[in-house]
Amino acid sequence: MPTNKTLKVATCQFAVGSDIQRNSRQIQKQILSAQVLGAEVVHFSECALGGYAGVAFTSWKKYDWDTLHHETEKICQLAKKTKLWIILGSNHRLTGSHLPHNSLYVISPKGEIVERYDKRFCTEDDLKYYTSGNHFPVVKIKGVLCGLLICYDLRFPELYRAYQKLGVRCIFDSFHNARKEGPTIHTTIMRPSLQAHASANYMWISAPNSSGYYQLWQSVFILPNGVIAKSLTRHKAGVMVNTIDLDESFYDASAPFRKDAIKGKLYSGKLVRDKRSRDKTIY
Repeated sequence: MPTNKTLKVATCQFAVGSDIQRNSRQIQKQILSAQVLGAEVVHFSECALGGYAGVAFTSWKKYDWDTLHHETEKICQLAKKTKLWIILGSNHRLTGSHLPHNSLYVISPKGEIVERYDKRFCTEDDLKYYTSGNHFPVVKIKGVLCGLLICYDLRFPELYRAYQKLGVRCIFDSFHNARKEGPTIHTTIMRPSLQAHASANYMWISAPNSSGYYQLWQSVFILPNGVIAKSLTRHKAGVMVNTIDLDESFYDASAPFRKDAIKGKLYSGKLVRDKRSRDKTIY
């Protein structure tokens, strides 16, 4: 059977809050908007449904897990009705006394949760509320191998490289850099960091960020050459659709030596064994 080589991705943002039902209504509304725009997969920000612990709420004691489950089922049914893939940020409850995971659910067009990514690198504040994950899920969507990451994971290039080694071509990278008092260092560095990861590993990156005021940076979609293809409007709910085309070629300066570098050969060409090359200073 022929393999699809294109995938239309909807990257969505809205002001994620503590009200699970309100979050759900926003998500469902944007899924329908994405369908109209011709999307095949709809991607949401970190904790889009369940709210981000430590920001939206500060304790799990009164957290409404029943409502979260009910609204998750609604979104699964909408995925089935619209025949769309959904990448949904949420909270995943664990048994016993373990803190929940900060997760991304992959919901298929059949309305089934077929994979889950748990945030691997939690910040020190995150660890007051969440348990870190430990696996790299890879999902093939319309012929495109896709991986998933969440927010603080961006600080660890090893994660992107690990996905590159697994053959991943697109990363669904969800964020919650929002509800702040004003600009921070994240406003300056987050998008360039994503661009560097995309170009170093030759992969597309969909990066939705909650738009709750103050939103530190707007959601972006990045090409394998590191170029931002499109952005959403800061502080405003929105949906944008971009196309991944595996047949399209981009500038890839690392291509000739990337595989060698991954294997540990950290130089290009032939290594010349010369005494002068080992000298610390040569005049």
